[in-house]
Amino acid sequence: MLVRMTWWCTGVRWHPEGGPALGWYAAGREPRESALAYGAALAFRARGGRVCLGVWRGGRRTPCPAGAGVAGRGTRGQCEECARVDRAHSVAADTFADDPRPYHVYVAWFGPGVVKVGITGVARGGTRLLEQGALAYSWLGRGPLMAARRTEELLRTALGVPDRIPYARKRALRARLPSPAERARELAELHRTASGLGGWPDSLDRLPYACVDHAGAFGLAGEPAEVTGVVSELVDGGVVAGTLVGAAGPDLHLEVRRGQGSGGVVVVDGRVLSGWRLEAVEGAAEVTVPVRGIPAVQGGLF
Repeated sequence: MLVRMTWWCTGVRWHPEGGPALGWYAAGREPRESALAYGAALAFRARGGRVCLGVWRGGRRTPCPAGAGVAGRGTRGQCEECARVDRAHSVAADTFADDPRPYHVYVAWFGPGVVKVGITGVARGGTRLLEQGALAYSWLGRGPLMAARRTEELLRTALGVPDRIPYARKRALRARLPSPAERARELAELHRTASGLGGWPDSLDRLPYACVDHAGAFGLAGEPAEVTGVVSELVDGGVVAGTLVGAAGPDLHLEVRRGQGSGGVVVVDGRVLSGWRLEAVEGAAEVTVPVRGIPAVQGGLF
């Protein structure tokens, strides 16, 4: 008897040279990806319920031992227990002080006056910055993990920047981007300020300024389209369909048909796709999952 393999979506994936893709997982199989192209149709229907896909660690996935369900609106497609294990083994938890791999320290730009400092493994290149939805970034230094971590904390305190920026704020900032030259100028000033600070660990090599701009990779090089809503939850049988016009971090920007309260460009929060079985939908279709409006953003936040 033929047994059909069940593939579960693992969310949006990025590659520095390959653009965005959707990741897929099936028990006992190698992970797969479906490349996404701007200007192409993207249409799928969610099936069944959302489940925890366990923990991805060391190049392999350990399934959730409980096979737990996950709330549709959760931005982390894991049950509480698997999320706890994931956090305990992350670089941010500082549980691998003897990690021999080299790390980059970076400064990332998300909008006027909105930046963050962070670290990422040198082997990952700029993938982490694409995943975060950074519009531009530059490396600051390179060295062992704990030296990179100390430098990160030093710069966060000295520059007064946050350790994270909510995705809702990133979306709002993408709607009104300054020119590439203005982005590069602000980033260069931040790099100069950070590089001029004392107290850097001796084992961390400082790196020269070199701006990497992601507007082209995100499909945002032209005039940004007005976003009319956000898909932040899937439901069993719900359809998401439209033309992919851009992507940034986990967000997919879809130009959708009008109807059912949708229309224009809708952002699909790719974090809520993980743990769902998604099946292709042929032909034109409307968005039938909940679409919430974009909240007003106070100018004082910027």
